[in-house]
Amino acid sequence: MLTLYEALYRKYRPRTFDDVVGQQYITETLKNQVRTGRLSHAYLFIGTRGTGKTTCARILAKAVNCEHPVNGNPCNRCAACRGIEDGSVMDVVELDAASNNGVDDVRMLRDEAVFSPTTVRKRVYIIDEVHMLSKPAFNALLKILEEPPPHLMFILATTELNKVLPTILSRCQRHSFRRLDSADIAGRLIYVAGQEGIELSSDAALLLGRLADGGLRDGLSLLDQCSSSQVVDTETVLHAMGLAGTYRTRELAGAVLAGNAGSAVEQFGMLWRDGKDPSGLLGELSGLFRDTLLLRLAPQNGRELLSGAYGEDSLREIFVSDSGLLWMLNTIQKYQSAMAASANPRLQGELCLIELCGLRDGAPVGSPGPEATQSAPKPVFQPPAEKPAPAPDPVPETTPAPPETHSFAPSMAPTEPAAPAPIPEPADEESSEPAAEEMGEQRTWPEVLAFLNGKLPIGVYVLLSDPSQTSGELRGSELLLRLTPGFPTMTINTPENITNMRSLLSEWLGRSIQIRLENQKVETEIQKDKLDRLGQFGNVTIR
Repeated sequence: MLTLYEALYRKYRPRTFDDVVGQQYITETLKNQVRTGRLSHAYLFIGTRGTGKTTCARILAKAVNCEHPVNGNPCNRCAACRGIEDGSVMDVVELDAASNNGVDDVRMLRDEAVFSPTTVRKRVYIIDEVHMLSKPAFNALLKILEEPPPHLMFILATTELNKVLPTILSRCQRHSFRRLDSADIAGRLIYVAGQEGIELSSDAALLLGRLADGGLRDGLSLLDQCSSSQVVDTETVLHAMGLAGTYRTRELAGAVLAGNAGSAVEQFGMLWRDGKDPSGLLGELSGLFRDTLLLRLAPQNGRELLSGAYGEDSLREIFVSDSGLLWMLNTIQKYQSAMAASANPRLQGELCLIELCGLRDGAPVGSPGPEATQSAPKPVFQPPAEKPAPAPDPVPETTPAPPETHSFAPSMAPTEPAAPAPIPEPADEESSEPAAEEMGEQRTWPEVLAFLNGKLPIGVYVLLSDPSQTSGELRGSELLLRLTPGFPTMTINTPENITNMRSLLSEWLGRSIQIRLENQKVETEIQKDKLDRLGQFGNVTIR
């Protein structure tokens, strides 16, 4: 006879309060209430996913109806306990508010709740994800929560407390379920693996505990995913989850901290070809920098907040200032958010590494030049060496110095037509040839727009490609953008958009590109044409 496989998180769901992991304060309180008979008519269980809310609700429903409770726990042997477990007792009802969130559903529940139970002592309603109820449904539930009959008990569970009405909260006894520690999850996983005949190493169990993010159910699901192999070690978990591991993450971080963008992108490409998830790789890199920052800010008490993936000696070898680490964490988070909406996550990951490699002395200075990407690899976790500033090119006395260029400007005041410095014409063909060589390969504004199409947010690209709002000109290593004051300027002139365009254009043209912004006159030819057509309607007389 064919035996159906049962998922581990279902097979090893706790059946008593003593089996629940990591919520001792709540389970002891519920056991004492069952033992003394001082039960509330309504409970509200709050917590993130996989922390035991629904499990404790089912155990409590059995405990209040158990014929022979054992120290506040259900015996799991009497008719009431067995009937509640297999769902044959109709007086214990479990509802999902996500699919039964209408006022008619709650009214039907309210009408049934007044009847006395038929086979057990208490009629219990377990409403999962109660925050999904509509406001009329909450109001329909309010009256019976306020004055329930003595045989009735409600157990509500939610992951979003802020969406539950205050009138409901004031009538419930609240219990907050905390996230489980990695060590608690690892201990339970080792026990389950032993019961299933799976050889699980302690390092792999701790890694699964960290990946579970405080939820035991997620940890059991991850173990289930890795259980195809009878021996589950760290390499098995990393391969199954598509992660790089601590060693390869440290290598990638070493290239980033050395400012070697070429090596960082190459390592990222190798990990991507090995099937690693780009967002997961950035997450592991972020975890390394997070642990480093926490260890510095709280050398003693902060140890409990560390992920445990890296030794403290390794974290102390990262020579970046606190402000630099904070900037790197914010940069990684920005690109991780962009990956969710991007059609090319790999490109977002590469752009993130290139921007991170621009860190010098703990402060971001933009994308590195071509010579930085071709330099020899530096030792892992060593501070980047100081580079002397390149000597400026000689400027003829007759040529005025160009104005200072910024990546982005916080504000743009209207300029007079005569304000911009004139660009001198070349004296002759011989003197213009070296200047053209220094400018590199030139591109027209339509070519730049064609390249940026699909690589920028749609709203930004629409404004850039609208000649009534924006005009552009590529002058050597500088892109001049003339923007209409107001919404176009506020939309395009942000650090994220300017940095993104600089990185894309620098990689495309093979040289570092700066972006300068100027105001564009509002009265363009297109706007004048619109005004002329509007004037054809003539005067309108209001009577």
